[in-house]
Amino acid sequence: MPLSNRLAGVCLLLVSSGAAQERPIAFLGARVVPIAAPAIEDGTVLVHRGKVVAVGPRAGVAVPAEAERREVKGVLLPGFVDTHSHIGGGSGGDASAPIQPDVRIWDTIDVRDPGLQKAQAGGITTVNVMPGSGHLLSGQTVYLKLRDGNAIEDLLIRGPDGAIAGGIKMANGTNSQRAAPFPNTRGKSAALVRTEFVKAQEYRAKVQRAGGDPEKLPPRDLRMEALAMALDGKWIVHHHTHRADDVLTVLRLAQEFGFRVVLHHVSEGWKVAEEIARAKAPCSVIAIDSPGGKLEAIHLRPETAGVLERAGVSVAIHSDDGITDSRLFLRSHAMAVRGGFSRAAALESLTVAGARMLDLQDRVGTLEPGKDADLVLLSGDPFALDTVVLETWVEGRKVFDRADPKDRLHAVGGLGASDGQVMHTHCGCCDGEEAHR
Repeated sequence: MPLSNRLAGVCLLLVSSGAAQERPIAFLGARVVPIAAPAIEDGTVLVHRGKVVAVGPRAGVAVPAEAERREVKGVLLPGFVDTHSHIGGGSGGDASAPIQPDVRIWDTIDVRDPGLQKAQAGGITTVNVMPGSGHLLSGQTVYLKLRDGNAIEDLLIRGPDGAIAGGIKMANGTNSQRAAPFPNTRGKSAALVRTEFVKAQEYRAKVQRAGGDPEKLPPRDLRMEALAMALDGKWIVHHHTHRADDVLTVLRLAQEFGFRVVLHHVSEGWKVAEEIARAKAPCSVIAIDSPGGKLEAIHLRPETAGVLERAGVSVAIHSDDGITDSRLFLRSHAMAVRGGFSRAAALESLTVAGARMLDLQDRVGTLEPGKDADLVLLSGDPFALDTVVLETWVEGRKVFDRADPKDRLHAVGGLGASDGQVMHTHCGCCDGEEAHR
């Protein structure tokens, strides 16, 4: 298809979205890493109205005369995807019950929290913001585009039907074990989850039997509606789990009730990699160089991502911000590479592997025509110690520029960089889940 036709087609798709970026922008000269194809030396990425129009070598992409031409040096990648974060200071369920599927994390996120700008400084453009792990089920997660916005609505990712994109946050292990009404053993934890999903199955069956007849529909139940979304496979269950036996319990429950699951953290995933692979369960791994905080993570190993990869498991690495800072997103991936994760898998982990775990692979994660124009410009090799994020673009708009003193402050820290930031203490085992810093 001629470039002019592709450009017109992309424009037509976005006319109703108000996506702006009216003038095409051509990024010229960088080493372009599309992820979906081999790297291109002296490459060109053309974007317009928030979408990628063309990717290729400089000589192979016709740049419209009206386009803004930006000569750039460094490495140009798709925007990074963080599958597990707590930026924005949001809190989920409270101490009233261990299972709270009706809670929506986006009701509590402050888009002015500096944590969002720090994530932009780390090259993150798409993020799964989660409630904490101090509950068996602490609420609904939300997938955000890190646009510059005035309200949470400006950052929401929506599906084709207009529904807010997100999933369900669950957890097992010690985080959710405390005084009643919470469980105090692993067996009781699993029993409570089973009981709640059985209720959801029964609620869903009543809705289906009603056939849309208002007289036959059961009273609306927000808790059951949310669980039914998971049972129907419309929402992914993002499940915090560390110990090998806890991982297997999650897989058992997923098989029993048929929900799709992404395993998060999986500190002992290396012990049960084959079982995870057989279950076809993706893993969102945390990579840290100073393990601690809980006994069940004592066997966390830097080799975990590589072991899972070689077993055939799809792996992404997350920040769990503020466990690791979003600004250090590249560093976590570099640590995994040092532990045996392949460079190719680490590049996918930064981008398309995470996108798949959020069902967003058709929009983000690679540089291809029609995908969102989310870009990260790096100073050098993604896994080199001295590489930094130079620019971050979301849907064709620059949201971070290291050359801007305000943005640089968010990147490197200093007086005022954290003013107003709220840190989410995700274990939820205290009376409150927020601590100001």
